[in-house]
Parts: sequence; structure tokens; C-alpha cells
Amino acid sequence: MNIATAPPLSTMSSRHGIIFLAALLICIHGARSANSFGNFDVKRMGAVADGRTDDSAVFLRAWRHACERTGFNRIYVPPGTYKIFPVKFEGPCKGTVELRLKGVLKASPSPVTLNFDHWITFRYINGLTIRGGGTFDGQGPSAWPYNDCAKNPGCRRPPVSIRFDFVTNALIRSIRSLNSKNFHFNVFGCRNMKFLNVKIDAPDESPNTDGIHIGSSSEIVIHDSLIATGDDCISLGPGSRNIDIRGVHCGPGHGISIGSLGKYRDEEDVAGVRVRNCTLSRTQNGLRIKTWESPLWSKAYDLTFENIVMHDVNNPIIIDQSYCPSGGCKPKIASQVQIENIFFNFIRGTSLTENAVSLICSPLRPCKNVRMKDIDLKYNGPGPRGRTARALCYNVRGSAWGFQNPPACI
Repeated sequence: MNIATAPPLSTMSSRHGIIFLAALLICIHGARSANSFGNFDVKRMGAVADGRTDDSAVFLRAWRHACERTGFNRIYVPPGTYKIFPVKFEGPCKGTVELRLKGVLKASPSPVTLNFDHWITFRYINGLTIRGGGTFDGQGPSAWPYNDCAKNPGCRRPPVSIRFDFVTNALIRSIRSLNSKNFHFNVFGCRNMKFLNVKIDAPDESPNTDGIHIGSSSEIVIHDSLIATGDDCISLGPGSRNIDIRGVHCGPGHGISIGSLGKYRDEEDVAGVRVRNCTLSRTQNGLRIKTWESPLWSKAYDLTFENIVMHDVNNPIIIDQSYCPSGGCKPKIASQVQIENIFFNFIRGTSLTENAVSLICSPLRPCKNVRMKDIDLKYNGPGPRGRTARALCYNVRGSAWGFQNPPACI
């Protein structure tokens, strides 16, 4: 419509005037919407995508253009293999940014990259989406032989694959993380993030390759994902609040863990965690809460685990308040971390150890209000037939009802 030649409203019927104004508003809104969309194709911007050429500068330039625009902006990564050295995608941005990943981002195997604490970092961003079915390949086998952290407390840890620092209102969907050098995803200082249909892959023997580690973050959702790692599938550190985990398949790995807690001063509490409708297969642990023996005080409370299936898990249900993974810890000081309001409901499957339920709490701060309902964990480990699973409890206050196999110890 040519606005300059439109008839004045005085010559139009009121009905036609309303139609005219509506059409005018639609045109203006459409023009604004078109101007607020930015699309940045990294190949068109110069990325080579041959798996050998360093494409980092192109990705950073695309990010800068997208971040500086208002409205919705997309960085499009077509199929291909893009070699990326350690980079930081930082905000705050003027609008929202989507990384539409169809190709493979591949880390460098160079030993130089081991001097970084990250491969790819997203920081200070409100409104981030990463989706598209593509892959982040961390090239972990190039770093795993140099990781001696299991026996060297002063080790330098390899870089985390993907860091999210102070990110809010984010969606990570239909993305694969392959062979991280250290953690796959590290979430810190974030709020309102969703991980949906994420696939995480690393071999059982890969060191410290936690799938998703969360700390000092709230309102985090992890749904309908497959996680296979050499460490915790999901680990929740201090400050994890209102975490919803549902429909996750974990294995191999070390299970789903709260902690470790009590190692550092002024740690934030862990609260409001719900894990439901998940399956753990041949993992080292199932559902675990772990704290160090130390005088440092904090709390873990309001934690719910329900409708969980275990397939040949070593330690299906475990609270360990004497956590010391490498040995050689300082003289024992009973843990000061208070664990309370813990609910295990409808946990079933098989255990490879006789101690299918192990609740070892602190003598100084016994676990409070631990509730167990409808537990059915059968022993399926080595040894003669007829051996049965059992439950161990120390310093636990709580209750059990419904079906209990092994027989409850609280």
C-alpha cells in the first residue's frame, strides 16, 4: 500500500477505516520483523570446513555481528567439519542468538590447547539457543593419556569442552558432545537453561569426562538425553537449586551425583533436585550423594529420586559422607554437611554388589528425614546362587514403607 496516496479516513466508512489501520499496522510490524532478523552463514563468511584449517576467526566474527544486532539472530553452521581452537563467545548481546549447528566443530588435538581451561565458552548471554543436530568433537583421546588427576592432586586439568558462564534463558537441543578432554558441559552461574535431547559420548575409561556438571545455578532442566561417560553422567555441585532431570539414560559412567560437597569454604547449599523416569545401565554408581570429611558446613536438602531403573549398577543407592576418591585424605573429621529431606521412590532393577542400598551419614550431622518407598533391587553380581542384596545404614533418621528389597535399615 502506498501510504502517501491512501484516502483520508474522513472519506472512508468506519469499517473500511478499521481495516485500513489494521493493514497498515501489519505492514509496519512486518517491516520491523524483517529488519530484526539476522542470518550469518559461517561458510559464506569464509569458513573452510575441511577439518584442518583453523576457522575460529570466522566464528568469532559471526558471533560479533549476531551479538551486536537487536532482535533474533542466527549463526548458521552448514554440514562440514570446522576446526576450532579455544574461543569465547561473550555478551551481553543486544538481541537473542541462535547457533544452528548442522556440521561438526572439532577441537584441536595440539598440546598447546591443554593450557586452556575451556574449548568453547558462552558467557554473559541472555537468550541463547544451540540446536540443529550437529556435534562438538572435543578430541579427547589427545589429552586423556596426560590426565593424572586421579593420583596427582596438583594436576592441571584439561579443558572443558563447553562452558556456560552466567547464561540465562537458554535452550540446548538436539546436540551431540563427543569425546571431551574433561567435562562435556559445565554450567556455572546460570539460570533457566534447558538441555533437551542431548547426546553425550565418551568411553568408560576416559578420565573426568562428566556429562553435565552444574554449580551455582538454578532452574536447570535436563530431559530425554543419552549420556555415556567415564565419570558422572550428571553432577550437581554447590549452589545447584531447582534442578529437574527426567528421561535420562546414563551408562557407562559413574551415575547421577550430588556433590562432592564440603570441600571449600562458604559453599552454597544444594536444594530442590528432582530426578525421575531415568535408566542407569552398568554404571559405577546409581543415585549418589557424596560429601568430604571436613569441618566446612553446608546443606543438601529436598532431593527426590523416583521411578528409576537400574541395570547391573555397582552401587544403586548411596550416601557417602566419607568421600575420599584417591585416598590419602587428611585426618578424619566427620562431615559437617547436613543432608535432609531425601525421598527415594520406586527404584528397581539389579545390583552388582550386595550392598544395593548404602546410607553412610555423618555421626556429627546424621541424615534427617530420609524416606524410602517401593524399593526392589536384586543382587546380580558374582558368587554362588542365592546371595541377596542388603542395605546398610549408619547415622540415618528416616522411614521406609511399601515393598522393600533389600529389607530396609531405617
